[in-house]
Formats: sequence, structure tokens, C-alpha cells
Amino acid sequence: MSRLSPADPNSYSRPDQVMVLSLHLKWDVDFSRKVVSGTATLTVDHKQKDATHLILDTRDLTIKSVKDEETGQVLQYTLGEAHPNFGSQMKITLSSIVKKQFKVQIEYETSPKCSALQWLAPEQTAGKQHPYMFSQCQAIHCRSLVPCQDTPAVKITYTAEVNASPGLVVLMSALRDGEQKKGSSTTFRFRQPVPIPSYLIAIAVGALESRQVGPRSLVWSEKELVEKAAFEFSETETMLKTAESLCGDYVWGQYDLLILPPSFPYGGMENPCLTFVTPTLLAGDRSLADVVAHEISHSWTGNLITNSQWEHFWLNEGFTMFVERKIDGRMHGEATRNFSAIGGWKDLAECIRTRGEKDPLTCLVPDLTGVDPDDAFSTVPYEKGHTFLWYLETLVGGPSEFEPFLKAYLDKFKYQSITSEIFRSFLLEYFVDKKDVFDAVDWEAWWHTPGMPPIKPKFDEELAHVCKNLRKRWVEWDPAKKCPFHCDDLRNMTSNQVREWLAQLLEEEPLPVIKLEKMDELYNMSSRNNSEIKFRWLRLGLKAHWNNSVDEALKFVTEQGRMKFVRPIYRDFYEWKEMRQQAVAVYEANKDSMMHVAAYVVAKDLHINE
Repeated sequence: MSRLSPADPNSYSRPDQVMVLSLHLKWDVDFSRKVVSGTATLTVDHKQKDATHLILDTRDLTIKSVKDEETGQVLQYTLGEAHPNFGSQMKITLSSIVKKQFKVQIEYETSPKCSALQWLAPEQTAGKQHPYMFSQCQAIHCRSLVPCQDTPAVKITYTAEVNASPGLVVLMSALRDGEQKKGSSTTFRFRQPVPIPSYLIAIAVGALESRQVGPRSLVWSEKELVEKAAFEFSETETMLKTAESLCGDYVWGQYDLLILPPSFPYGGMENPCLTFVTPTLLAGDRSLADVVAHEISHSWTGNLITNSQWEHFWLNEGFTMFVERKIDGRMHGEATRNFSAIGGWKDLAECIRTRGEKDPLTCLVPDLTGVDPDDAFSTVPYEKGHTFLWYLETLVGGPSEFEPFLKAYLDKFKYQSITSEIFRSFLLEYFVDKKDVFDAVDWEAWWHTPGMPPIKPKFDEELAHVCKNLRKRWVEWDPAKKCPFHCDDLRNMTSNQVREWLAQLLEEEPLPVIKLEKMDELYNMSSRNNSEIKFRWLRLGLKAHWNNSVDEALKFVTEQGRMKFVRPIYRDFYEWKEMRQQAVAVYEANKDSMMHVAAYVVAKDLHINE
């Protein structure tokens, strides 16, 4: 078995010996075979003069040839034994190459089971006429799409030429650089001049249209959704400008949004120049657009400064939650920022309860030796990381002190990949005049101790009071007595307050079915289309073992594949023993239409093959 890198427990690559600097892709997209084929030309740099091999990560790739691009000389290579999570080491012999920098061209094709790609038949799309393909490379799936140094420690620029069939549009995580028709196909060109880690390489191919929603933003989707999406994300430029005021100049040029088919497993993915988002955000009232603020924030925290390995993922996601809520605060008031943080703390508490407070993967900086990062993915790096930064901001004297630090941090480490220790060193260096305040920080408890954070910040609960009061009344009501509730109870509550009210009810003992029936009668809960509200309403029903919720919940987990929604609902079904087998049968029938990462983790949630 090949050895993983000593610097990154999830990669075979050795960029300390020979590092990839840039990448040029020439691809053909073949929907009939469900493969991408072509060449990847890697510009590489000898970091160690005596290094004799370029070591890359691969998974399920068919390698056809490897050569020195300049001379055409064939280069020898070996593929190591395949690991189910980490793939195979590709070791290319360089003994005949003496230049410090040179180009290696690899001709290859992906497998139909490529874990980075989702292939959809026409009937699985909104338009029903054309097929669709999209990628998700985070965390370590790029190696199934491109032979690469699949570690966030390495940042590369890239260019691409992609051939697609008539009627289809290709988009990538890069600036569009023209297109040219060639016979029956069209070649789309792209360039990404800002160095990025491999997990941010992204592609989508489908019958796509766009609408302009700002001076540097288009929203893309199938034509059936494009107008709805343009309305939903019309505040994109305001969010961008607000983020710039916090973080500095936006360096990526274009900021477009692509609304993907429902099987996309995340709320959003911060692919540079082209954020991928789930259609579950299309609520019709812009109430779920905070996900876009999150992905915009990644343009600095994650994409510009990146965790050097997945053990430090909180540097991506904790900072991004922090900046997202700063944007919320500036656009909608500090009470809104605090209200969002209250919900985040609640989500973190449920995550810790589900995983177990002793689970080592609930550490903010976990040990991922031998662990697939997909298994470690949770709310922890997002909300525990956010809470840590909120705590530090309070410690140094509030936003007026911490926001200048944030901007200095982003400027200092832009275009780099760093560790938590590098962050800590800069924090102490920046606040050298206040160094004593950090004596109170228990770094071991925050970073390396599982469970909830050692300190809970004091959040402003102004917007949460109405949620608490209504929750308390429903919990305490005796159904044998007259119903004290009215259909107008929710009228003056925002969508996010309704969502919080339901989240609070989920923390209580399961409600009697008679109360849920009365809620549905008064508030028409089963007809609400806001996905966050629907998700929590369905969970209340499942926890109460309300048979009326079963069919709708199973429909919900098959109509969309967002893991935030799908995983808890499947776990709820697993806990309801009488419904467990039905849920497993629905999963088995639908798993092939789920993206790899979602199918992989839900199988674990349902304890399949254990």
C-alpha cells in the first residue's frame, strides 16, 4: 500500500519534492458513456533538486499515456494499490528531466463511477430534453476527475477547453474565455488566473441560460428556473459590496451563481467565479439567500486563504460563518446577526448530540489520520469555529477592534494555505498590546476537546423572544382544554422566526400528534414551501411518530439531495423502528440518483452494510 503524505493525511502527493503550479485541461464530455476524457497538462516545479518522482493523487482513472510535453518523451509511471477512500498514488518517474520547471501531459479518462461527477438523464432535469452533468470536488474528489496534487496545501492556476454536444452550455469555476463551434460540437474555453486548491475545480454541463443580477453577476440555471432564481438572488451585488467593506477587494472578477438540479448535496459550493447553489433556496421571498452571503464570504475565507489540510477546515468554514453573519448584521441589523448565531448554536448542539459529545470528530481541529474527510463533515467546523471567533472578538474589545484584524489577516495570508497555529501566531502578533487577554483562552479546550465549546457567548435574543413564547405556549397547552391559538399567530413572524420556533420545538420531548394536527389546521404547515420550514415541520412529525408525515418526508428526501435535510430525516426514520425498513427501501431505490457523497453518508446513517 502506498504511503500517504506526512504533511496531509488525506493525500499521497509530495509537493515538498515536486509541486504542480498550473494545469491545462482539454476535455471531451461523453454523456453516452458517462466519462470525461482528454488530457491534463501540468506545469511542475522541482522543489528538491534530487527529487526523482512527481507524485499525484488519482481515483478510478484510466491512464492512457504520460509524456514530457516539450520533448514528447514518454514518462514511466506506476499506480499504487487503490484505497477505498483515498484512491491510488500515481508516481511519475522524472529521472530524465533536469529542468527546474517543465510540463507533464497525461492522457486519461474518468470512470462512469467518478465520485466527483453526477450524470443526469434528460428526464431528471427540469427541461426534460437534455442531459446534465455537474461536479463536486470538495473534499478529496478532484482526484477522480483529474490526476492532481489533491491537497488544499497546493494552489494552482488553470485553463481549460471543453467540448460539448449541441444545445449544451459548459460552465467552470473560472472566467469564461470564449467558445467556438467545431462541427457538431462546441468548444468552451476558461481561465482561472487566481491560484486555487484542487477542490475548487468545478464543471457543469447542461441546457443553461443566464440573467444579469448585478454588474459582475449572472445567475445561471435551466430556463424553467432562471427567472425565479434572478428574483431570489437580486441582492447579490449588495452582499458583494458589504463583503468588500469587511474583507477588502474582490479579486475574482466575476461572481456568478448556478442553480443546480435538486440532487446537489450541499446548500452551496463556493467554486470561484461560479457559486453552485441548491434549488431548495428558491423560497420566493429571498428568505434563504443567506446561503449566498456565505458563499460570497468564501471568496476571501476559504478561497483566498485556505486550510492547508482538512484537519483545519474550521479556518474555511468558521471564518466564513463569521463573515456571513457580519454581512447579515450590516444589511439587516445586529439583532439579525445575533438571531442567526442563536440558530447556529442550536444546530451545533443537535450535531453534538447526534454524533456524541465524546466523538473525536467533534474537535474543532480533529485528527484525520486514516479518516475520509466526508466522514468528518458536520456543523462543527462551521458553528464551533464561528463561536470561537465570536468569543475572540468579544475578548479583544468587540467589532471595532476585531474587524481591522480580520482585514489584516486576509491581506497577510491571501493566496496562501495555512494551519490553525499560523492563525494563532498572527492573532497574538497583531494584538501584541493586548496579549494578556489571551491568557484566558483555553486553546486545548477549543481546538482539541470534543463536544460543545467551553464558553457560550451572550447573544442578543431580541428576535428570539416571540419564538420562545410561542414554543412555551404550545408545549404547556393541555389539549383537553380550549385551544388558545389563532391562525394569525405566525402572521407577524418572519420566515426565519418560524424556522427558529420549529427548531425550538424539536429540542423538546416529541409533541402529541393532536397538537401537530392543530398546528397544521391553524397554520397550514404542510403547505409551506420554504425548505427550511418544511424540513423542521416534517421532523416534528417523524419524532412524534405521526403517520401523516411519513409519505411527505419520504417524498422530500427523494425530490432533493441536500445532505443538511436528507441525513437528519433518514436518521429520524431509523429511530422509528416501525418505519425503518420502509426508509431503507426508499434509499435503496433512489441511491443511484444521489450524488456519491450523499449516498455514502446516508448509507452510514441507516447502518447499511454494518
